[in-house]
This record gives sequence, C-alpha cells and structure tokens, in this order.
Amino acid sequence: MDALELARWQFGITTIYHFLFVPLSIGLAYLIAFMNTLYVVKNDEKYKRLTQFWGKLFLLNFAVGVVTGIMQEFQFGMNWADYSRYVGAVFGGPLAVEALVSFFLESTFLGIWIFGWDKLPKKVHLLSIWLVAIGATLSALWILAANSFMQEPVGYVINNGRAEMSNFFALLGNKQLWVEFPHVIYGALCTGGLFVVGISAYKILRGHQAEAFKASFSIGMVVTLVGSILTAFAGHEQAQHLMETQPMKMAAAEALWETTGEHAPWTVVAAIDPEAKDNPAKLEVPYLLSVLSYNKLSGAVPGMNELQAQYEQQYGPGDYIPPVRTTFWSFRVMLASGLLMIGVGLLGIWKMYRGKVLQSRRFLWWMMPAMALPWLGNLSGWVMTEVGRQPWLVFGLQKTADGVSPLVSSGMVLTSLIGFTVVYGLLAAALVYLMLHFVRQDDIAAEQPHKASAGKPALPML
Repeated sequence: MDALELARWQFGITTIYHFLFVPLSIGLAYLIAFMNTLYVVKNDEKYKRLTQFWGKLFLLNFAVGVVTGIMQEFQFGMNWADYSRYVGAVFGGPLAVEALVSFFLESTFLGIWIFGWDKLPKKVHLLSIWLVAIGATLSALWILAANSFMQEPVGYVINNGRAEMSNFFALLGNKQLWVEFPHVIYGALCTGGLFVVGISAYKILRGHQAEAFKASFSIGMVVTLVGSILTAFAGHEQAQHLMETQPMKMAAAEALWETTGEHAPWTVVAAIDPEAKDNPAKLEVPYLLSVLSYNKLSGAVPGMNELQAQYEQQYGPGDYIPPVRTTFWSFRVMLASGLLMIGVGLLGIWKMYRGKVLQSRRFLWWMMPAMALPWLGNLSGWVMTEVGRQPWLVFGLQKTADGVSPLVSSGMVLTSLIGFTVVYGLLAAALVYLMLHFVRQDDIAAEQPHKASAGKPALPML
C-alpha cells in the first residue's frame, strides 16, 4: 500500500474506534441526568444509586473517548498536512471552539458532579450533570460543523491558493449541519438507551436489585423507541438533502448506474458489478426511491453514469464514482439496524404495558446482544457518509489524493498505524475488563441493602 491508502486506513480505523465512545457518552449523559432528576424530585434513594451506578460506566467510556479523540486529531498534522494547509483556516475554527468551550464545559462540570455528591445543594449538583450532557452535545455540534464543511463547503473564500473563512456564522447555518446534527444526537440517544436496557436486563436476570433496574430498563426502553423513530425521520431528511448537494453519493448508496424513470424503485439488495457498471441481479420495491427522495410517488433519480459525465464537465477529467459496494451495503446495514431498534422498542414497550417483562426471560436475554444495534447503525452510517463522498476530501474543493502529507512515507504511516492499533487494543481490553467488573458487581445492594426496593419504578407497567 502507498502512503495515501495507509493514511486513509489509519484515519478510518481511528475515527471508527473513537466513534464507539462518542454516542454512548452523549446518550448516557442524558439518561444519567434524567435519573438524577428523578432522585432530586422524588427524593428516592433508588434513583441516586442508579445514577451513581451508570455514572461509573459513563466515566470509563468518557475517559477512553477523550484519549482516542486526541490521538485522532494528531493525524491532521501527521498524515494530512496538505489538507490542513489548504482548509485549516476554515476547518480549524469549529475544532478550536469545541476544545476551548464545549470540552472544558463538559469536563469541568463532570468534575463538579463527581466530587459534589453530598457537598453541593441537590439542585446545584443536578445542574452540573445536565451541563455535562449539554457540553457533550455542543462538542458534537462543533465537530459536525467541521465535518459538514467537508460535505458542503460554505463560508469561505480562496486567497493565495488557500481556503480562508469569510463567514463563521455561515458554517453554523450550513444546511448539511442541521440535517446531520439531529441524526447523530438521536442515534446517540438510541445508543445510551439500549446500553441501559441491555445491562439492566442482565442485572434483572442475575437478580441484582431487580426492582431498581426495572426502573432503568423502563427509562432506557422509552428512550430507545423515541430515539430510533426520531433517527429514522432525521435520516430521511438527510437523504433528501443529499439529492441537492451530493447526488453521486445517493446514487452510489442505491447502486444506481443509469438515471431512473419518473417512478424510481428502491433496491433492497443487489449483486453489483462495478467493472461492468451493472447490477446483474436485484430486488426492487416500486416507487419507493421516489418517495424517499422527494416525498412523492414520482421523481427521477440521476444515475452515476450521468453524474460522472456532469462532474467531468464541472471539475475536469477523473473518476468521481465512489466505492459502490461499500456505500450500498453500509447504507443497508444502517437501515436494517434502525428498523430493528424500532422493533425492539415497540416490543419492549408492549411487554412493559402488559407487565410481562420479568416473565419474558428470553426477551431479556436478547436485549444484551441488541445493545450492538445502535453501534452497528452509527458506524455503518459514518462509513456510508465518508466513503460515499470519495474521491473528495472537501466536496468540490480538494480531492483526497491532494490532501495527504507529501513528505510522509508509507513506512512512517504504517509504523504509526501499528502503534495506534496496539494502543487502542490495550485501551479496549482495559475498558471491557473494567466495565465487566462493575457490571458484575451487586454494587447497589452493597451500598443500601435496606432500601433496595424503596420508591416506585419509573414506569409502573413493569
């Protein structure tokens, strides 16, 4: 592999690894804040113990997320120097605000929340965890503002061969940001919700404070259902925005080589032959692609061959078709994960309504592997978003091949890739060990055994 390909692999691997922790931090912060609120409002020690239990897992995830995020940013100077030189004056602005404002807000109030138990007034202490959740959300906003510039560049001018920021508020008003940001936040709520559901199911099956964990199971299931439905709507809006700004990505996500007729079918699965630019076999649903693209039964969707000719006229000679198989299948993995999460949420709420959760041990067991669904959806969605933008690093401005560091050899990139992989592997092993250690302990009973069943569950339907 040459330096360009290795640099892409390194950034892809480190980004995906880092994104294992980001949505859980955001989603779990809101669930913890809600449980903490129930403790303050109801003065029920059960919710205090639940808040502290989930807080331990949040802190472990947050710590590893911070480390992996810092290591990820090093690569802009190491492997992507030409990219940093060309758009750093624009791209670096949101990243600087994220580090100097949002991250410090989040970390400062997290420290106050950790050490403020029984030292601060309850309402002041409660405010600190809500500010942690808000800080995590704002961090995502600024990071996505930078990413949205790569997808749909706005608020810049070209001076002396470099992109310079001309309007900071144009970055914040970028339409791409406001279809991408809700999609990510709702996906984070699903991640936090199903994480709480899965571990609560394990604790209930093990008989660890079943009464308390019934409450967190209920909260997590409601958040999962609401979050997954909102994610689907936000994703639909984002897909429609692609028709305006990156139609090639949309065409690749559908493996659509030729422009459709007025009534475009949606391809469920397909055998894709990129060399022949054809799909020898496919299963289609009539009209559905027109509905997904335009919210109506009619509307042609441009194919990759037509868009390739259009891009050659607009940007010059080159291959503007992204890796079709990767874009197509990652999009379907994301969709399947989202539909399964909605199904899990509906089934869980139905069982809660009928009071059948504790009797459905098989359902509880399935909730543990179901925790993987939001991660599968989040990661496949990012793969589709970033791979589908190729060959562009910044759409319409800079190609990926033009952003790599010119003086970094393939051997140097390979060495750093191996180093990152080893460090990340050690971090993963330590995180899994510590999380399993905390989850397997019956901490709540050890702290307040005489109050284990105090108070009422969040949803009496259980």
